[in-house]
Amino acid sequence: MTDAHDTDLHKDLAATLHARRDLGPEYETELVDSFMEKIDSRIDGAVERRLRRGLAEQQMQAARGARRSKGTDSWGERFGFGIVSLVLAIPLSAIGGAFAGMTGLIATWIGIVGVNAAQAVRLNPDLFRRPDHDRED
Repeated sequence: MTDAHDTDLHKDLAATLHARRDLGPEYETELVDSFMEKIDSRIDGAVERRLRRGLAEQQMQAARGARRSKGTDSWGERFGFGIVSLVLAIPLSAIGGAFAGMTGLIATWIGIVGVNAAQAVRLNPDLFRRPDHDRED
């Protein structure tokens, strides 16, 4: 689509230059103004399309975020969950290590990491998704 616009613009420029040669320098200002109006119109159209596309993308993201967000995600919640997780890790590690040795300690920490990972994914569902670099616009 851009190539077609470039070709049209090239044709308009060639026609303007041809008209200037035919009409003479006294019409140069009018011809240049006419050509610049065409360029301004094309730029305005391109900017408007980009703005509309950006606005539509923002609205889609806001709609997705509103559907996903529960309003409970806050810095305090994340900090509190981290502190509680670390505080509980101490006695759980002691219990797991005392009853099952190194296997119990490893199982305990796998559970702690699992709970924290589940909390992180709950707060940010896109956390482990791969970015879509191959998407065409």
